[in-house]
Amino acid sequence: MYDISPTRPEHPVTRASRHLGRHAALLVTIVVILWFLEFLDQLIFRGSLDGFGIRPRTWSGLGQILIAPWLHVGFGHLAANTVPLVVLGWLVMLRRTRDFVVVALVSALVSGLGIWLFGGAHTIHLGASGVIFGLLGALLARAYFERSWAALGLAIVAGLLYGGMLWGLLPGAPGVSWLGHFFGLLGGVLAARLLADENGAR
Repeated sequence: MYDISPTRPEHPVTRASRHLGRHAALLVTIVVILWFLEFLDQLIFRGSLDGFGIRPRTWSGLGQILIAPWLHVGFGHLAANTVPLVVLGWLVMLRRTRDFVVVALVSALVSGLGIWLFGGAHTIHLGASGVIFGLLGALLARAYFERSWAALGLAIVAGLLYGGMLWGLLPGAPGVSWLGHFFGLLGGVLAARLLADENGAR
């Protein structure tokens, strides 16, 4: 038996609510995983999980490029990364959830490879800041690549909220992986270019 009755179009408010719910579920899941890992590291492993960060120019460090963004040096480090990750991540996925996934993956890869190639010997790099800088870079670059009012508006919002983060691109601050920030931003710009090409932007 077939139901051939016309399908009622989904109400815009319902569709928007469904999208926002999907965004919230993804971001909450990521945050829960990050905090769970840090609690596990601090309470059970006594910080030893930090050893799984990226070690430049070592084979083990190369394999940890996609692991390092999930690990942090204490709760203060994680707390400082949580809010910008959520805010910038939500701004990126306002158009499509897939955009966030692409930007996060590309930023993590480019940031990790940059650290692995150019980071100081006998150092360990970890944390989600490379991905966060990638999200910021994608939002800023998308306005240039796509030349739309929506992209420009999101770039302005991101710049007003977190433009000050760009000081983190400068070397010199102890304990801060400026290389991770720099290459993460480049990864975000690259992801914005790829997504613009996909959408036929000029």
